Amino acid sequence: MYSWEQAREKVNKFIAGLDIEKEPKELYRPITYILSQSGKRVRPVLLLMAYNMYRDDIDAALYPAVAMETYHNYTLIHDDVMDRADMRRGMPTVAAKWGDNAAILSGDTALVLAYEFMSHVADDKLRDMLALFTQTAKEIGEGQQYDMEFETRDEVSEQEYIEMIRLKTSVLLAACLKMGGILAGASEADLANLYAYGQTMGLAFQLQDDLLDVYGDTKIFGKKIGGDIVCNKKTFLLIKAMETATPEQLSDIKGRMAQDTFDREQKVEYFTNLYNELGIRKMCEDRINELFAQCDSYIEKIALPKEKKTALKEFADTLLNRNI
Repeated sequence: MYSWEQAREKVNKFIAGLDIEKEPKELYRPITYILSQSGKRVRPVLLLMAYNMYRDDIDAALYPAVAMETYHNYTLIHDDVMDRADMRRGMPTVAAKWGDNAAILSGDTALVLAYEFMSHVADDKLRDMLALFTQTAKEIGEGQQYDMEFETRDEVSEQEYIEMIRLKTSVLLAACLKMGGILAGASEADLANLYAYGQTMGLAFQLQDDLLDVYGDTKIFGKKIGGDIVCNKKTFLLIKAMETATPEQLSDIKGRMAQDTFDREQKVEYFTNLYNELGIRKMCEDRINELFAQCDSYIEKIALPKEKKTALKEFADTLLNRNI
């Protein structure tokens, strides 16, 4: 069994060996640039580790794993254009470095490359893989649309928010795990549990991201703290704050969110202090812990010996800071 670090190293070496930067270089260079910012390679590592639970030859799953990583980075390139973000993983975003037009075009090309990489899958698995890939890509677009709509709505319910992040974030993690199982020939029951595990883990992952945007360390987080607050994003924290606030506080919240011009630091400080006063951080942490418990139940149902599931569970625990 491979550790997640070993799986990540395989992904990094494989990406480094790809001949992506062709002519015109200004089209492909931004793709090479963002793919070189490795991080934990969460999505391709999940695919490889799911595959490795059933089979040892994980090199056979590298092309689809990198396809999912390339697709993920395509979404990030476009997200940063829409969010006007200037930093990603501690580096300038593609849009900040090359401009919006180049980011849109390079992002589109990265999407095409992702499908090209996925086409390397064996014929007997390709139909199922492409069907899941395409469905996932559509759902992520739906989630992004909901996310944008929520920015202009006065109120969003917790249920609506959870559905949005399921689509925007969770389904991609779930698909990666299920793809690893499909490639390895896992049973339908195992595929369902792999998908549910990834989907639930994705919800916890996004709620942690919400927390980090307010309480994280900029050096670790890789971007400025408070970006969601500045953009009026209806995160779990803001939704719970609006549910919990007094009428006076709620009026103040809506008034600040309606301002077109404001001091960034003052706005971030106001909402951070409000979250502290209302106990929102604990509410979010409690919800994350509930999701942790659900994750454990799904992985227990996967019909493999415990030792086969250990590496995946350890990676998820590390990813979700369960050992900290």
